[in-house]
Amino acid sequence: MTTNLSDQLTLPCGAVLGNRIAKAGMSEQLAARDGAPTAELCRLYATWARSGAGLLITGNVMINRDGLVEPRNIILDDDRHLGEFKTWADTVHAGGAAVWMQINHPGRVATVPFTRRPVAPSAGREPVPGYNLRKARELTATRIQELIRSYAHTAELAVAAGFDGVQIHAAHGYLLSQFLSPLANTRGDHYGRDAAGRRRALLETVAAVREAVGPHVPVSVKLNSKDFQHGGFTEAESLDVAAALGDSGVDLLEITGGNYAEPAMEGVHHTGRAATGEAYFADYATKVRERVGVPLMLTGGLRTRETMQRLLGDGTTDVIGIARPMAFVPDYPARLLAGEPEPLLPTGLRPTGYRPLDGYLQLATHNAQFHRIAAGRTPQTQAGIGTVLRALATMAGAMTSQVVLPR
Repeated sequence: MTTNLSDQLTLPCGAVLGNRIAKAGMSEQLAARDGAPTAELCRLYATWARSGAGLLITGNVMINRDGLVEPRNIILDDDRHLGEFKTWADTVHAGGAAVWMQINHPGRVATVPFTRRPVAPSAGREPVPGYNLRKARELTATRIQELIRSYAHTAELAVAAGFDGVQIHAAHGYLLSQFLSPLANTRGDHYGRDAAGRRRALLETVAAVREAVGPHVPVSVKLNSKDFQHGGFTEAESLDVAAALGDSGVDLLEITGGNYAEPAMEGVHHTGRAATGEAYFADYATKVRERVGVPLMLTGGLRTRETMQRLLGDGTTDVIGIARPMAFVPDYPARLLAGEPEPLLPTGLRPTGYRPLDGYLQLATHNAQFHRIAAGRTPQTQAGIGTVLRALATMAGAMTSQVVLPR
């Protein structure tokens, strides 16, 4: 039987997704000064809840206010704002979609000045300018275990607030992705040393989160196919991690790739499909499918109904992840499901040739649309340098005004 975009999907935990389209996580930067959800954030998600996607995965929610990826990140490390989080979840449910919270810690790509003492698997600086102003300290084994418990605590709070599931972010160069990378993790203890050691922190996090939320709540992991860096996390190692995650009992494995240095997840890379075609990571997904029985979600470069339908039909993936198109066309999934022609998307800025900058400019362009929707305005039909400059000004203002209160 052919699988269609409109078909439901029953996950291993028993939860059912309304269709095969999910909004993938994108950082919204719409938190209050203390990291709480805001009315603006809820307005954005009310729009996406009516988008036609069966599942919305939030942008990365920080497990610890000691480390933020960007200004105005949402933080959930205690119950002080649980009412606001419940409002956020209820907003999505009112629109008919399910919502999972993506939980994350930046590790060494934490934003200055909010993170005065960044941490990482091993001491060192992130190679990308702007994220390397402070050298990260190496985490002790005890502190690693504390952070694993923080992931579990945030997941528990998310479910208490009404979120339908959680996704552990282990991609794009953040903390758990750093543990997987031989470049970022040069430890000599059981959290490093070899490939088995480098994936230990992730697997222990999955186990702790599962224990916290119980057997019937979806637990997902977002995993890089590879880092696209010489000496980094390879496809062969990623396949081994995917197999281990399948054994660990995750309900959905989202496939992506790249990091701030090589932003392949945004179509910015110097070779291969990640630079030129649809479905950047489909070849890798096919290899995962041969080894792992867990449901897969494929994100990155998917734009046409024909490609999506083919990938579902041949079993390459079970869920289609859509991210950047929903910044400019919030109801992109509904148009696909209705059989309408795929909307035209802005072409964006001309690439500079410096991949980290090109990736960042894309992030700024799309984030500007989130802020427009959150303000009750429509997204732009074209986005140029003016869009980027306004987004940068907004971020600069957030960096000077945000106050992250202590525990």
